[in-house]
Amino acid sequence: MAGSPYASALGRLEPEFPAFLPKETYAMLLSAKDPADLAKLLETSPYADDLVRARTTHPGSSMLEVAINRTFVRRNRHAYEASPYAGRRVVAAYLGRWDIQNIELILSSKAYGRPVTETEDHLVSSREIPAGLYAGVMTLDDFRLLLAQPTVEAIVGALTQYGYGATILPFLEAFERTHDIFPILTALDRQYYQNVGTAARFFQGDEWVVRALLASEIDVRNALLLLKGKRSEVPLGELLPRWIAGGGFGEETAADLYSARGVPELADRLAERFPSAPEGTEEFRTGGNLSGYESALERDRAARAQERRLA
Repeated sequence: MAGSPYASALGRLEPEFPAFLPKETYAMLLSAKDPADLAKLLETSPYADDLVRARTTHPGSSMLEVAINRTFVRRNRHAYEASPYAGRRVVAAYLGRWDIQNIELILSSKAYGRPVTETEDHLVSSREIPAGLYAGVMTLDDFRLLLAQPTVEAIVGALTQYGYGATILPFLEAFERTHDIFPILTALDRQYYQNVGTAARFFQGDEWVVRALLASEIDVRNALLLLKGKRSEVPLGELLPRWIAGGGFGEETAADLYSARGVPELADRLAERFPSAPEGTEEFRTGGNLSGYESALERDRAARAQERRLA
């Protein structure tokens, strides 16, 4: 990293790292009685200014969503602006995930009949500025236009003008038959990772860092896919069409992992790649919840990323 053009960019960003909430703060937040109490606990944090602004227009949990999203986008924007020119294309492609996330949220909400106002509160945006503004072409007004469409089919039609038509249209007929939105969401995810991978293909010798980061994210996504499938007893043949290529293990390895007799055994097998994976088993056995596994996978991924950063 010392000889990398990113060294100076990292130097500009490191002073911000202490502003991220420490582990002890999350313990206090867990003790909050309601959204108002949680917001009060955050009044001395970097979220304070956005909480004050959001409180005037949004009640309850929506206030927290809006404030957190605004702070998050501002940090993304700073990271983008701090990036050296040679790497800005890669960072922009990476931040394009928030356009994809917002589109997926809108499609899922329409498919499941969620209210428009409830969905808009969860869009990742900052004072009318979507996070994807630095990576894509969609504004908050564009997302609101999508929200106003009466059906999933109408949303897909509107998305063609933003370059997503070729990705989504091949799956529209199947959706109309089955009302299964997941093949469309998987196609969007694949396009996202392909775009970032393409942006990182020609670089200045640091592309391996970006590719390792993407591969680790894909591995977590695929591992969670296996865990969710095993919990729901979905046959492997129905699961693999939702697999994302580009991670550290492929479909052949997935088949071997998926032969486990249940979720706990599958988690034990995943421990070769994610040592903390079995830590989620207790929570799963008591409530059938996979969130313990997800936390463990993300924790292992973050630890490896930190090791790469310090290498």
